[in-house]
Amino acid sequence: MEKDRFNDLIKEKLGNINLIIVSNREPTAHEYVGKKIKAVKSVGGLTIALEPILKNLHGTWIAYGGGGADKVVVDSGKKIKLPEGEESYTLKRVFLTKKDLNDYYYGYSNSVLWPLSHTVYVKPVFNSDQFLAYDEVNRKFADSIIEEIKERSDKNGISSENIIWLQDYHLAMCAKYLKEYDNELKTSIFWHIPWPNPEIFSICPEKTKLLEGLLSNDLIGFHIIYHCQNFLRSCEWELEAQVNWADYSITYKGHKTKVMPFPISIDAVHLNHIAMSEKVDEIIDETQKNDEIIEPPYEYLAVSVDRLDYTKGIIEKLMAIDKLLERHPELIGKFVFVQFGVLSRVHIEAYKKFNDEIFRLSDDINWKYGTSEWYPIVRYFKQLDLEVYMAYYRLCDVMIATPLHDGMNLVAKEFIMSDTDYKGMLILSRFAGAAKELYDSLLVNPYDSECFAGKIYEGIMMDKEEKKKRVSKMQNIILENDIYDWAYNFLTALYLI
Repeated sequence: MEKDRFNDLIKEKLGNINLIIVSNREPTAHEYVGKKIKAVKSVGGLTIALEPILKNLHGTWIAYGGGGADKVVVDSGKKIKLPEGEESYTLKRVFLTKKDLNDYYYGYSNSVLWPLSHTVYVKPVFNSDQFLAYDEVNRKFADSIIEEIKERSDKNGISSENIIWLQDYHLAMCAKYLKEYDNELKTSIFWHIPWPNPEIFSICPEKTKLLEGLLSNDLIGFHIIYHCQNFLRSCEWELEAQVNWADYSITYKGHKTKVMPFPISIDAVHLNHIAMSEKVDEIIDETQKNDEIIEPPYEYLAVSVDRLDYTKGIIEKLMAIDKLLERHPELIGKFVFVQFGVLSRVHIEAYKKFNDEIFRLSDDINWKYGTSEWYPIVRYFKQLDLEVYMAYYRLCDVMIATPLHDGMNLVAKEFIMSDTDYKGMLILSRFAGAAKELYDSLLVNPYDSECFAGKIYEGIMMDKEEKKKRVSKMQNIILENDIYDWAYNFLTALYLI
């Protein structure tokens, strides 16, 4: 859906709604650079997906303010207008203590809910005190939302126009406190990660409280129908709730919650235009003359862009590349794989061990196959501008997006819309939500190193016409269900409840 069409439909169907989006991560942080303050935009999938919507609707984004200069730039209401120079929406910050952050974010959110939902055999670390902190921080977010609603109501006197859209697993309890303030508020949550099957979820000591918190929402969205089904089954197992499988709804303590799939996407047209821009062309030209990131020479290039997280299948990628070079020694000296990444959650022990394993395994593979002039694995763990990533998307022969489990995987979609030269082929995990749409990619089970290596080789050797045919089909699928379709479908579903 085109941006203008989206705006017209929102005005036509929803009128002048006051949209409040709430998330843990903020779209822009403010940091000190020397004595100056710099706005640093998040490159995460959540920001890429949601900021265009808020800009179009002139809404409010409420998020944790973690930047070093975040408190300095906001007004007395903890707000700032964004983006700089455009000022089309409001960012309102919630400030947390170090203890809040340690127990709520690093603790319960990412040591319990994250591994529990992703089924990657990392044991959740349950801690009842951390759940209490998680619950209390959810209350702080709810208080901030209520404060915003009251302020808007004082200005225009129309509280019914407020629509609350919570984002992700950090805020499972938030709607409960919003409903306690005003039971008529329309509240919703989009769960960006998978929902586990009921057997796995049943081990969580706080399972009943989490489900009750989530069922305070009027609408719960997941990426794919399978995750919806898992959630409904969990409610059947754990609660005396009435589950209606005919319309995917749950009635609990007199309140009805709809559960629906909304596969998230990207601003496809915008990203496609950036990929074809002069700036990206210039980066490609400069890279081909003097590549400052990839030192070893190559004939075939594979790339991956991941947050350094144990769910992303980075270890499995390295094992597949080891198998590839073992099976195809003719690629030695010709093939290079570059893993772009950003360090993540290093305060958590499981992440420290995971990062150490990446370094150990990639060093072993480089020693095993490398020569004095060439080695196969390049690690580049620094944040880059979007245009640089797009340049490498256009330069590569294969793009590898193979999480062990993922709600969607927007990087795969970004690559497809950037592949304007049809040089590259997408290798995609069957366990990513995107596999339900991008079925013309080369789908793999990342745990199967033999098959994985074979798909990398197939992608490298695939002729350009076949790549063009497959990529064109996937581009059309993304264009037919882009970020605006996702937002429109979710918001209209909520509005009509």
